[in-house]
Amino acid sequence: MKRSIAYLPKRKQDDIHYLVRSVLERLPQTEMIILYGSYATGKYVDRDERIEFGIRTAYMSDYDILVATHEIRNREAGQKLDAVENKYYKDPDSQTPVQFINEDIGKLNKDLSEGRYFYTQVKKEGILLYDSGRFRLARRRKLKYREIKQQAEEYFEEKFHKAQLFFDQAIFMYNKKEYSMSSFDLHQTCENLFQGVRLTFTLESFKQHNLAKLLAAIRKYSDELEKLFPRKTAEEKRLFKLLKDAYVEARYNPGFAVTKEDIDTLMPAVEQLFEVVKRLCADRIKKYGEMIE
Repeated sequence: MKRSIAYLPKRKQDDIHYLVRSVLERLPQTEMIILYGSYATGKYVDRDERIEFGIRTAYMSDYDILVATHEIRNREAGQKLDAVENKYYKDPDSQTPVQFINEDIGKLNKDLSEGRYFYTQVKKEGILLYDSGRFRLARRRKLKYREIKQQAEEYFEEKFHKAQLFFDQAIFMYNKKEYSMSSFDLHQTCENLFQGVRLTFTLESFKQHNLAKLLAAIRKYSDELEKLFPRKTAEEKRLFKLLKDAYVEARYNPGFAVTKEDIDTLMPAVEQLFEVVKRLCADRIKKYGEMIE
């Protein structure tokens, strides 16, 4: 794991050093502090101001920081990290925001050894800002099929449940004649179902909201997935683009036009997607079970 943030501008380095000192002052049980996300990979946005849909908007990437602790309850650690945040912010509108997550070092190492995708990515791309020297991060080990099956079931159930909640919300918005927001909820439904397939088959995922890219990543698992959202005719292309763009447009563009007829066409395809994904993932999980010694 990398250890230097020398590539960052001095004011960013000063922010991060201040946050590390503040965490250690308030949380002496800290074992490791890891910077992950866009500031660790160098793909951060310092400040982006633009006019979108007639409204001035500003965006800044967060400092994503994982604090690994030992022998302290998560709730107590969380409260102390909240206090660090409160002390850090002097001018929230201009400062780079910070986002802490806290994990017990034992659980972190268990998740790493099991190859849990989020923590594996943190270790792979992260920068070690502080190390007590009392622990070492675990290496990913070869999983038994019982463990693979368990993870696949957990990931599938989580994503499928979220998809169902978003679909219920899409119906609610449809009945309210809020067709634009219904399209956003349909986007989120599809995103979670696509992610559920990828996680079930690979136990890995990636941060992605673009439905075209998500579908491209999983279509190899079943021809049915591609057939649900054909893009051969101009109308089919328009509808898929509407669904793909809804993630941003439905929330921020007052002029985003979605009709009742658009939702009437998309709803049945999404309903079929539930059936395909459920069957596809159930078959995969069953195969994992058959390979358990």
